[in-house]
Amino acid sequence: MSASSLSPRTPGAETYPHSTQTGFVAHKRFYDDVNFPKGFKRCGDFTNKEAELLETHGQALKDLAEGKRLPCCPDEAQFVQVAQGHLAASSLLEQIWQKYCRLAQGKPFYAVLGTVPAATSKAEGETIYDIEDDAPQDAEPEDN
Repeated sequence: MSASSLSPRTPGAETYPHSTQTGFVAHKRFYDDVNFPKGFKRCGDFTNKEAELLETHGQALKDLAEGKRLPCCPDEAQFVQVAQGHLAASSLLEQIWQKYCRLAQGKPFYAVLGTVPAATSKAEGETIYDIEDDAPQDAEPEDN
């Protein structure tokens, strides 16, 4: 075994050759229980590798995207530009974050033709009639 394999290393820390600091280090794992209640691995939208990277680096990515954290290396600065929409995603973490953001917005709702979504707002004076509302409720069929 080499000495470098025995040295303690921060889990999830990646060292970049052009910087003396590490990038995308998060001190806690990232979970989104609102949009992915079963977790990233079990939701079916992410591969195991993507889910692991998102859980490991997701908090750092979220803080950078929201501006709560300043970039400490060129890769983080590039990620901020990608998150703001100024650049196209080129690294794996940037692509995973864009995928997460797209999926977290929710999946599109496709209604069956002729149905009225429950969350629609009625315009003033507009009345929606249901065919079953016109039938009398207490009427029983007559026996002849």
